[in-house]
Amino acid sequence: MADFDVFNGDADGICALHQLRLAEPRESHLVTGVKRDINLLQRVDAQSGDRVTVLDISLDKNRDGLVRLLDRGVQVDYFDHHFAGEIPDSPHLNAQIDLAGDVCTGLIVNHHLKGAFLPWAVTALFGDNLHDTARQSAAPLNLDADQLNQLETLGTLLNYNGYGSTLDDLYFPPDQLYRKLQPYADPFEFIAADQTFQQLSDGFQSDMTRAQQVDPVLETAHCAAFSFPNEAFSRRVSGVYSNQLARDNPQRAHALASLLPSGDYLVSVRAPLETKVGADDLCRQFPTGGGRKAAAGINQLPADQFQAFLDAMQKQFS
Repeated sequence: MADFDVFNGDADGICALHQLRLAEPRESHLVTGVKRDINLLQRVDAQSGDRVTVLDISLDKNRDGLVRLLDRGVQVDYFDHHFAGEIPDSPHLNAQIDLAGDVCTGLIVNHHLKGAFLPWAVTALFGDNLHDTARQSAAPLNLDADQLNQLETLGTLLNYNGYGSTLDDLYFPPDQLYRKLQPYADPFEFIAADQTFQQLSDGFQSDMTRAQQVDPVLETAHCAAFSFPNEAFSRRVSGVYSNQLARDNPQRAHALASLLPSGDYLVSVRAPLETKVGADDLCRQFPTGGGRKAAAGINQLPADQFQAFLDAMQKQFS
């Protein structure tokens, strides 16, 4: 029997898996990639008797791969908060999916484990820009302000590391980053003892300084959009800078378009934090678009559709 852990390469996917494996240690084949590399089940060649755990990737985007595994008799545990569409009816599938705008996969896993590793769920929530829910969920931990800030920073940095068009854009491949977390049941011990945290922090500060020098190409009362150059820092910072913009202007939607070597755009969208809805509806209007209500993206927006995207954004959030 073989085990496969299939997970999004961002903070939520990594922290969700980390909680599960702290509770249920097992040696597994890790299947992951950059944050936008979500069609991961097509890479899993599991057979009857094998177990596959899936975390933080859309069921709808992985439907064909999931059905293929279920038809083979593979046991699949599926934890997610993205658009799922119709969930297959199979005795081999255990699906725990919650599409609420204030939920992340790490929180779903936390509920499944009855709060056993809550600090990592709080880290995941911060990484997914769900700051209010993170602080509410952290209440039983009785953390002081400095400790909460440390978990917020950790979540932000883990999320920051996931963004890029290829693994070459990242400081750490997500499977390697997960392995660095693996020895630590306590996130505060990881922050204090592992140099990974400082490496990510230094890169984050440098990239954010450059991002803040980019002026918007669209700015209204309801939305703002930014166009970033074809550089690795642009792709790395796209998610975390979008999150910061959303927090700074909670009544506004935001889009950050990073130019790809192909001439197309990698787009990150954040719905207004006051509503947390509409980002997925906007992105699914374009090929390679998807996500969740509060945060979504387009993996490859053709350059000749950029103006159409800006028009659609203004219409979606008017």
